[in-house]
Amino acid sequence: MQNPQSSTNANQDPTIEPQPQPQPQPRRPRGFAAAAAAAAASVSPTGTPSGTAAASTGSSTGKGKREREKEKERTKLRERHRRAITSRMLAGLRQYGNFPLPARADMNDVLAALAREAGWTVEPDGTTYRLRHSPPPQHHQHLGAFPVRSVESPLSASSLKSCSVKATLDCQPPVVRIDESLSPASLDSVVIAERDTRSEKYPSTSPIDSVECLEADQLIQDVHSREHENDFTGTQYVPVYIKLSTGVINNFCQLADPEGVRQELSHMKSLNVDGVVVDCWWGIVEGWNPQKYVWSGYRELFNVIREFKMKIQVVMAFHEYARTDTAEVVISLPQWILEIGKENQDIFFTDREGRRTTECLSWGIDKERVLNGRTGIEVYFDFMRNFRTEFDDLFAEGLFSAVEIGLGPSGELRYPSFSERMGWRYPGIGEFQCYDKYLQQNLRKAAKLRGHSFWARGPDNTGQYNSQPHETGFFCERASLAFEETKIIVKVPAIYWWYKTSSHAAELTAGYYNPTNQDGYSPVFEVLKKHSVTIKFVCSGLQVCSYESDEAFADPEGLSWQVLNSAWDRGLTVAGENTLSCFDREGCLRISETAKPRNDPDHRHFSFFVYQQPSPLVEGVICFLDLDYFIKCMHGDITGDLVP
Repeated sequence: MQNPQSSTNANQDPTIEPQPQPQPQPRRPRGFAAAAAAAAASVSPTGTPSGTAAASTGSSTGKGKREREKEKERTKLRERHRRAITSRMLAGLRQYGNFPLPARADMNDVLAALAREAGWTVEPDGTTYRLRHSPPPQHHQHLGAFPVRSVESPLSASSLKSCSVKATLDCQPPVVRIDESLSPASLDSVVIAERDTRSEKYPSTSPIDSVECLEADQLIQDVHSREHENDFTGTQYVPVYIKLSTGVINNFCQLADPEGVRQELSHMKSLNVDGVVVDCWWGIVEGWNPQKYVWSGYRELFNVIREFKMKIQVVMAFHEYARTDTAEVVISLPQWILEIGKENQDIFFTDREGRRTTECLSWGIDKERVLNGRTGIEVYFDFMRNFRTEFDDLFAEGLFSAVEIGLGPSGELRYPSFSERMGWRYPGIGEFQCYDKYLQQNLRKAAKLRGHSFWARGPDNTGQYNSQPHETGFFCERASLAFEETKIIVKVPAIYWWYKTSSHAAELTAGYYNPTNQDGYSPVFEVLKKHSVTIKFVCSGLQVCSYESDEAFADPEGLSWQVLNSAWDRGLTVAGENTLSCFDREGCLRISETAKPRNDPDHRHFSFFVYQQPSPLVEGVICFLDLDYFIKCMHGDITGDLVP
């Protein structure tokens, strides 16, 4: 291929002496090249270095890099916001408009549904026309300088996506010209020209000048007109609580390291943390004998926290705790419970093959007197009532700001359907846990009540723990009495894998019937609303990569928006908690955006946020500056900036 520069020189006046061409230089790393360029720019015409020029060049180079990084992050935020808006629109159309949209619907599917609703005919290839018009011709003519097609009435679904729905649904459709040499993906955002045949109101043929053909990015920029999108200054104040490490109280209910706790609390106080979260483990306090409660270690811990004038949220932890890396059980259920379980294994949740999980007790024994003459509900209630009595003085002082009630594995309101101990690995759909004899009895009663006794047997075509939905044939109040006048919290999990499928299989095995066209969380929230419960939603803070999204049909943002809006729409107070895998700055920024969405017209936001740390602050695993940055963002005291 001929060099453009040599071609230009050849066409010039031959009397003009050609300029010498620069010799190619060996390639060097970017850092070296940048340094060399800065050094060259710093030399004055006389050959003396110019310190001012060097400083200016270095400063501008660093500033330009920071600006590029900021713009890259702003682009990511805009794209996440667009996906969230799309997800909410699709959910609303399915739930309230009864639109039969597919699980992985895009805007083409939405516009096609709208067009059909308005009386248009939409062919499978996207060609759209009214019935009174003749079917579209098979061959199209190229117009002007651009290869386009010109038809009187038909419209492609891709052009509908880029142009006004209003214009396309009018009785006299406009003429649309689309470059047919473009790829299908590019048709989503490129419109060569649009002209209304009845009016010259929008005479411009430029897609940039056409208001009707603005891209979603431009519309979102109009909504987010702030100069700095990550500016949290002046936003709502969201209190931040940090959860103390699990090993702070040992298995003998002793405070393991009082001085270490003081050092930890001192760090938190310097970060303006609002309070701490303490797990009160059933397996420690009532570990050896029924109704023999030992609170000594917790009394000492609470007194230390009181020295720092920090609020406490306590968790009634009725589940076991195991290390996430080794699955080694560190805190089990009470020993007397495990002894009962040896004789009656049906007190535990059971899968179809009869395997039991000892993470927590089955809900089937909530009203069964199988725990030394007490029901499951009575055992939990006695524990909570004893806590309330033991620390009555601290309740009177107002030291405890809230009490969270553990309702299942990891304290979450769900079945233990995806236990790694059973061999589950992400993104398996998990298995139903309804096969202990007590839950089977409940199932038979419910089936008989509905007049369908054959429903009483559990499904046998639901796959295994690591199955995918398409591989199966199935897919498909006492706490308030114990803590009167104290805020009650219920933890709701984030089961976002297989969210983009019609069955939502992973959610279903965990107990949430949330298929397409139905909100599986609203019935649960309606019950919790009656008791004025605060919902604590587990925020992943993760940005799922395209591979994971495609392979597991994962959508953490879509799930978050559904759960949060379902709870907010019912007037519930909502809080948040991060997963242990999310403690970097970018993940914290995403959580901040979720905690107080700045484009929400009702200004809804989390009532507080619990920050789970993978290890104590003093161990240095967490970046102290990142945590400080996160807390200030949540408090509304800082301009968010992802670039250190």
